[in-house]
Amino acid sequence: MNDSKNPLSPHLQIYRWQVSSLVSITHRITGILNLLGLIFICTWISSAGIGENFFESFSVFLKSFIGKFILIGFTWSMSYHLLSGIRHFFWDLGYGYEIKTANLSGIIVIIGSLFLTIILWMIGKGLI
Repeated sequence: MNDSKNPLSPHLQIYRWQVSSLVSITHRITGILNLLGLIFICTWISSAGIGENFFESFSVFLKSFIGKFILIGFTWSMSYHLLSGIRHFFWDLGYGYEIKTANLSGIIVIIGSLFLTIILWMIGKGLI
């Protein structure tokens, strides 16, 4: 029997974060956030059928700082999940497993999702 004080598997105190693990965990989190965002959008659309007052209240909320923060966050979450999904698709095809390539594609996903969010909001506001 091994009486060593070392843990049998890595844990948070000694685990060193890597780009791939960060992107993978964030991909799972954004999947859950996307579901919540879609429920939010379905509620907004359903509010039109419930009544004019409810829809107007929802629209006022969406124009507030918190509402815009939620919508921008949802846009980023969808962008991130899409780009990370494309990354996983290439992995399913057998490409990009090298550590250098995996790190580079992870950084591209992170930066690309921020860039895509900004571009989509600029298009939505009529700035592009």
